[in-house]
Order: sequence, then C-alpha cells, then structure tokens
Amino acid sequence: MKASRVSVVGGVAASAVLLLSVPAFAHVSVSAEGEAAKGGYATVNFKVPNEMDDAATNKLEVSFPEDHPLASVMTQPVPGWTAKVTKTKLDKPLEMHGEKIDEAVSKVTWTADGKGVQPGSFQKFPLSIGALPEDADELVFKAVQTYDNKEVVRWIEPQQKGQEEPEHPAPALALTAPSEDGHGAAASHDDAKEDAKSGDKSESAASSDSSDSTARVLGIVGIVVGAAGVAFGVLAGRRRVNS
Repeated sequence: MKASRVSVVGGVAASAVLLLSVPAFAHVSVSAEGEAAKGGYATVNFKVPNEMDDAATNKLEVSFPEDHPLASVMTQPVPGWTAKVTKTKLDKPLEMHGEKIDEAVSKVTWTADGKGVQPGSFQKFPLSIGALPEDADELVFKAVQTYDNKEVVRWIEPQQKGQEEPEHPAPALALTAPSEDGHGAAASHDDAKEDAKSGDKSESAASSDSSDSTARVLGIVGIVVGAAGVAFGVLAGRRRVNS
C-alpha cells in the first residue's frame, strides 16, 4: 500500500511539473485558410485571445515583415471593429502582374467600436494577402495587443530554432510549396469566374429550352382551339340544313 501511495504521489508531482513546464498557448497567432503557397495569395486569420479576467482587448496592431513586403492586403469587415491599413514607400519597387508597385502595406490596425474581446473569449481578424514570397519558408509578423485598462502586450519575439518558445512569440505564417499552376489563390479566383460563366451559359440554355417548350405548348393549344372552332362550324351548318 505504501509503495502504491508513493507511486501515486510521484505521478501527481510529475504531472504538475509537466503542466508547469508547458508554455502558454493563449497568444496571438496567425494561420491560413487552406494553404499559403509561395508566390500565391492566401486568406489568413489572426487569432486574438483575451488573457485577462477583468479587461477587454480593444485594439490590435499587426506589423508586416519589411524583408518580404506584400503589395496586396485586403481586410474583411469584422462586426464591432474598424480596420485601418497603413502603407509605406518601398526603396525597391515590386513587380506585380506586370506592373511596378512602389508601396506596400506596413501595418493593419483594428480598433473596437464596442465591447471588444471579452475575458474568456477570442476574436479572429481575417486578411487576404499576396503575393507571398517565393524565397521564404514563413512570414513573421509583429502584433501589439491593447486592453481597455491601458495594458499593452507585445507579441514580437521571434521563435529561434532549437529553443523553447519565447514568452511573447511573434505570429508566424508557414508557407507551403508553390502550386502547380504557379498562381495560388489567384487561379482559384479565375476558376470561380469560369464556373460563374458556365453557370450563366447553363441558365441561358435552360431559358432557351424553356422558351422552346412554351412555344410548343402554345402551338398545340392553338391547333386544338382551331380544330374545335372548325367542328363547331360544321355542327352549326348541319343544324341549319336540318331546320
């Protein structure tokens, strides 16, 4: 019995040590919807949890990597929040779809219009970004989370290979291999357009078939009505002769 109790106590102690050694997971992070292919476009979500019990997150600032500037960044409306996109001039212009781009997005700021992110909850902030770099395996952002009690948490520490996760890690987006067609999400957008065109053609064909069917029905009805008229005339003639 004593040995058994010692084993149980030892197991509980070991579990407690393990739990204490596990880093906190409630930090600002970024992930892609689907894949974030090199050279393509992606929709990403910045996930912001509230780590406090008595304050709400009312502001998020995300700074973009300067070594891999992104020319295209679009925000998606988030109820209760206002987004502001900040751009800066580039020392070396980018080439995008055959055009030279001399500025890129340096920061996106979301500010709460209402209650913000309440304790015990989180909020996702989506962005469409591109074109993603072809010479990098990840994009590292810097995020600053502000609470309504004026406390600020800076998620800006990069993760070093072979080392433990820092206390306030910077959000990092892993990039996948380029897509086979080399266009990433842009190709999907083109596919959607083609599907829409196909849908329009199908609707047009269906409308044409419907019109033909209607014309046939009306034609048959006209023949029946005409035949009935002829029959009525013949009967009327016979009645006159007999009278």
